[in-house]
Amino acid sequence: MAIVPSQRPPFRADHVGSLLRPAPVRAAFREASAGKIGPREVAAAQDAAIRDVVAMQERVGLKVVNDGEFRRGSYWGRFVEGLKGFVIKPASFSFRNDAGGTLPFTAPYAAAKIVRTEPLAVDEYAFVRDTVGTRDLLPKITIPAPSTLHYYRFDDFGDRSIYPDEDEFFADIAKVYREEIAALTQAGCRYIQFDEVAVAMLADPVVREQTKKLGQDPDRLVQRYIDLINHAVSAAPADCLFGVHMCRGNLKGHYLADGGYDAVAEAFFGATRVTHFLLEYDTARAGDFAPLRHMPNDKGVVLGIVSSKSPQLESTGALQARISEAAKHMSLSRLAISPQCGFASTVGGNPVTEADQEAKLRLVVETAKAVWGSA
Repeated sequence: MAIVPSQRPPFRADHVGSLLRPAPVRAAFREASAGKIGPREVAAAQDAAIRDVVAMQERVGLKVVNDGEFRRGSYWGRFVEGLKGFVIKPASFSFRNDAGGTLPFTAPYAAAKIVRTEPLAVDEYAFVRDTVGTRDLLPKITIPAPSTLHYYRFDDFGDRSIYPDEDEFFADIAKVYREEIAALTQAGCRYIQFDEVAVAMLADPVVREQTKKLGQDPDRLVQRYIDLINHAVSAAPADCLFGVHMCRGNLKGHYLADGGYDAVAEAFFGATRVTHFLLEYDTARAGDFAPLRHMPNDKGVVLGIVSSKSPQLESTGALQARISEAAKHMSLSRLAISPQCGFASTVGGNPVTEADQEAKLRLVVETAKAVWGSA
């Protein structure tokens, strides 16, 4: 597909990336974990499912497709597992819900020097590229934002005998990302999405206060994470599209952050050198559209106003009304639509069916055509 790098955002209909793992893929993960099958059998199940899910994305009318993250146990797990130096420890934060419940989760910890010794997502991209072939579709690859490797345990991110200086750790992380992006673009990838949770968390007053109590300045961390993304993309080809999905966490109905983007919008939207942002706006918990006023004229926004967490299908009219509301704060020409998050940030997935998922993706395309005339 020909890319028009000046168009912001690149598509009127997009999706965040992770899709529900079909039963054969979930079974393959379980059987591999139990030692019943090996990598070859797992890959065969994933290959077949990815071909099917690419066909589904094309069937609903999307022009941008990916592999649904079917080779991953979680959105960041495979990336971290592929790096030398990380081990997994409990995170400094917990997921929470509106009823006051909490869920613990895990985070990477630097037990040795962080080094990229092998490609991390290139095989994922290459398989979709070859599956698409000459069809008029653009494969997208999603990768965890650099902050993922730091913020979840920012008060104890690694062995201080290995990394006595935080700057040295950040330099190694930036190098890892530059190397992976170079390999992806060499393989032909021209659309890379960073999944950014930390900066969305740092917009939440509760999380900001918790961050201060653990000894860090939230605004300083936001700037460090901006710098990491900017270093990561600094040597990429000029026609490469970079999106940032800002996510508040998504695990069994629990979340990591609450509230709008106000506290980070001016700095993050203004200084991050990407082409567009995919922003969660599916509930009132995400705040209003006012922070969009900080979006520079050369950047676009994909409005995440279709829920991936609920089977209830939104109406085209209601979605059009929300898009009109957002257009009061930035030009309609620089807006697009998508689900607010992936349908399965982990293998378990959200409480929706594959039929629900397909219907919601088709709705995204239909709404885009109704508003902008194309997807």
